[in-house]
Amino acid sequence: MSHWKSVLEADPIDWLLSEDNPSVRYSTLVDILERPADDGEVRRAKRKVMETGVVPRILATQKADGYWESRGDFYVRTKYRGTVWQLIVLAELGADADDERIRKACDFILESSQDQRSGGFAYVSSRNGGGDHSRVLPCLTGNMVWSLIRLGRLEDRRVRQGIDWITEYQRFDDGIGEAPKGWPYDGRERCWGRHTCHMGVVKAMKALAGIPAERRSTSVQRTIEVGAEYMLKHHVFKRSHDLTQVSKGSWLQFGFPLMWNTDVLEILGLLTELGYNDRRMQEAVDLIVSKQDSQGRWKLESTFNGRFQVSIEQKGKPSKWITLNSLKVLKRVAGLHGNQTQERTSG
Repeated sequence: MSHWKSVLEADPIDWLLSEDNPSVRYSTLVDILERPADDGEVRRAKRKVMETGVVPRILATQKADGYWESRGDFYVRTKYRGTVWQLIVLAELGADADDERIRKACDFILESSQDQRSGGFAYVSSRNGGGDHSRVLPCLTGNMVWSLIRLGRLEDRRVRQGIDWITEYQRFDDGIGEAPKGWPYDGRERCWGRHTCHMGVVKAMKALAGIPAERRSTSVQRTIEVGAEYMLKHHVFKRSHDLTQVSKGSWLQFGFPLMWNTDVLEILGLLTELGYNDRRMQEAVDLIVSKQDSQGRWKLESTFNGRFQVSIEQKGKPSKWITLNSLKVLKRVAGLHGNQTQERTSG
């Protein structure tokens, strides 16, 4: 792509800049139009995120101590209305990290879900405080670390422990002869097994991609490289041992927010955010381009609406979030090609 807009059927940027979705407006100004943080319009848009739209509506349902629905159940029975899920949505929507309600939510999940022994995040609390050591999940750990970084907690010692959990325990197995043994792998065939769960990989990579490049340790960078090669080996959405087959059909249906799930757009978004420019990404790029309509807009094809605290857009209708994320990917791909970035592969 000589210029990323050359693949668009029409330019949707004015639509993304409308006032009805302040989070999309803010991200469009910063990520697509590259306006600086001190730009007056950017500052106003950021302030509006906390004043109108979905974010204040979610925060209006928060309990005084920082949780949603139930103090003792922040993940399982309260899907997708509990604290874990609200933290993910608020991070996606660019909620203000300095807001007291956001700080309380972050503190609640760190105190209730994080395993104090390992730094991973569990889906239930321990009787002794913190997350239950035996119920730590890789996708949850990735989601919580990413959310906490987005919500201003990168310097928090506990978040750094969560990052260390990912670099120490996250696996990228592609059908090995024998499943891994020991904690945290025992009894979690769906998460680990002989073939690592893709969702765990994607959420771990999302967390590590959220760390500014200059702040990434050697172990973080090494994990990113191994994880990226795992994604590229699968051509983003294929079965690595039979590249004529799609790994999971639902990944071809773009959604927002994705929670524990993933799709082609999210995976390609991570690879391009991390600077990867590899021929094995091309089918995924072509898929994204093919899904736009005549107005250069993309539809919301998959959603958990009806189970959220607040619904986000309408299934089957043009989606500002899917359109924005598609433009981000296409813009990065064009930039990588334009800068003649050397193909990055780990293998």
